[in-house]
Amino acid sequence: MSAAPDDAAFTLIWSAQTDRGRVRQNNEDSFLALTFDGREVRYLGKTGQASLAGADFVFAVSDGMGGAKSGEFASKITVERITRLLPASFKLAAHGLDRGFKDVLEELFASIHHEMIKLGSSYEELSGMGATLSLAWFTPGWCYFGHLGDSRIYHFPAAGGIKQVTHDHTYVGWLRREGKLNEREARTHPGRNALNQALGSQHQFVEPQIGAVGCSAGDRFLICSDGLVDGLWDANLEDLIRLVPAGSDGLPVAQRLVREAVELSGRDNATAVVVEVGAPAAAAPKSEI
Repeated sequence: MSAAPDDAAFTLIWSAQTDRGRVRQNNEDSFLALTFDGREVRYLGKTGQASLAGADFVFAVSDGMGGAKSGEFASKITVERITRLLPASFKLAAHGLDRGFKDVLEELFASIHHEMIKLGSSYEELSGMGATLSLAWFTPGWCYFGHLGDSRIYHFPAAGGIKQVTHDHTYVGWLRREGKLNEREARTHPGRNALNQALGSQHQFVEPQIGAVGCSAGDRFLICSDGLVDGLWDANLEDLIRLVPAGSDGLPVAQRLVREAVELSGRDNATAVVVEVGAPAAAAPKSEI
């Protein structure tokens, strides 16, 4: 998890946006953007650019559930626990005690899940509280990811194409992966929002999807809630991320995606975080953390 000298010069360029949509009264989505090293954790703004030299970066989206205000509370708990728990792994790596990203992420998801279950059983107003979580952890040359629920992480390789990296933890998601439903059928299926795994939400055990994607300059990643893809098809996502020049309409990429999703649907909260692996820092503008 420590920086590799060959890749340390690459930059990350990011944008993030969330919107409650046109129907919901409150926003149960939360997103997180932070950087950390062995000394400190720093929150990042909605847009920015920084070098991967000497620090790791984490971007995440969580969609809370549970009714009233508990869903909103659940997603905020989720991102707060990430801030507190994940940076400790950098310190371990600095001391030669690298347990590997899989161990770290499994421990992180388990900790959040147990905290959610504990709170849900202790306070009646939080009973059934739960959340999804899609997390992307960037180190030089790699994007490690952890995921549970139906928020998503997409990879847009520099060479072209779009790949949904994460699996929707729903029966409909399984049918789609098995080729038994196409995108249109999956989007209109009556059971598309029924989760079979989530943090908390009275699920006894969870098995987060954990993996790694090698990345290089020009690759882009999208982390989003299900409300975003309720309004945008895969082809829409790729067009908006690849074909519309950044800033051509005065909006960062994530804001453009959320605006389009809300205009086309707006039935749910919509959140997007877009991360691009940029050119070497020596040729890039000064960091904007």
